[in-house]
Amino acid sequence: MRSFEHIDARSVEEAVSALQRYPGRARLIAGGTDLLGGLKDAIWPQEPEMIVNLKTISGMRYLKEDADGLKIGALTTLSEIAESSLIRDKYTALQQAAQRTASPLLRNLGTVAGNICQENRCWYYRYPKKMGGRIDCVRKGGQKCLAVSGDHRYHSIFGAVNKCIAVNPSDMAPALVVLEAKIKTSKRLIAIEEFFSAKNGMKSTILEDDEIIIEIQLPQIGAGMKSTFKKIALRKTIDFAVVNCAVALTTASQKISSAKICLNAVYSNPYRSLGGQDVLLGKALDDQNAEAAGAVAVLKAKPLKQNKYKVQMAKTLVRDTVMSCS
Repeated sequence: MRSFEHIDARSVEEAVSALQRYPGRARLIAGGTDLLGGLKDAIWPQEPEMIVNLKTISGMRYLKEDADGLKIGALTTLSEIAESSLIRDKYTALQQAAQRTASPLLRNLGTVAGNICQENRCWYYRYPKKMGGRIDCVRKGGQKCLAVSGDHRYHSIFGAVNKCIAVNPSDMAPALVVLEAKIKTSKRLIAIEEFFSAKNGMKSTILEDDEIIIEIQLPQIGAGMKSTFKKIALRKTIDFAVVNCAVALTTASQKISSAKICLNAVYSNPYRSLGGQDVLLGKALDDQNAEAAGAVAVLKAKPLKQNKYKVQMAKTLVRDTVMSCS
């Protein structure tokens, strides 16, 4: 691992100042579950010269409910979210997503902000430098996405972004999307669906180099609304999703009055199924309509040879997740 400077920030302002002193050459650490692997494997074309520790900033680890909804501090751990009775009862999809992320030890370290800021997953992008040299794929300035003609078993079934077919790995992301979260940063307030951007070079978000997440804001849950999350992985714990899905439904008079469906691990950004949502509106929550929503959700899929199986997985997972809201 290459040497770097390290600072224990005592405030958001101090952390931002450190990032500004090393524009594009500094990285943040909180839980470190994603960052440390990248540092050890030297996966980036330019290794960081400064690591800014956020864990030393007080007051950024909390769950607070008020009249507007729920506020989650950026340093709140996944374990704290998974174990919260408030989140379980009102924001069920988020609690279930946290519960299915990684292992208990990693959930004790990993933060909610870190989970949604992970870089996209691809074995070519993350290939260790020590194992024969870093691979400069298109995401790192190369000419092509090596997964397209190589091993793409777990890659995008909805096409590429800037030629790259790596998928967004976050379990928390689809739950936050269907719950209409907003991201408060040191600069602005960002709607969750505008937050993710695989077009932003090696990043998976629109965050600027000197921008830090402060908290995540969730609106109050309306009457009759239920949400749920499901995940398919090779192993029930530890593994990243092959496909995951979050759904939020509101019912009135036994009819669905609003619906939100979001898949992840199927595209470079969390994939909102607007067509699947429309299928459900005004309908009863039953197997037939859930099946129809799943079918519409994958209509625009264009898988490659090795990942065609993910289309059926996504279709079935949408159906099952919708029915879990009953």
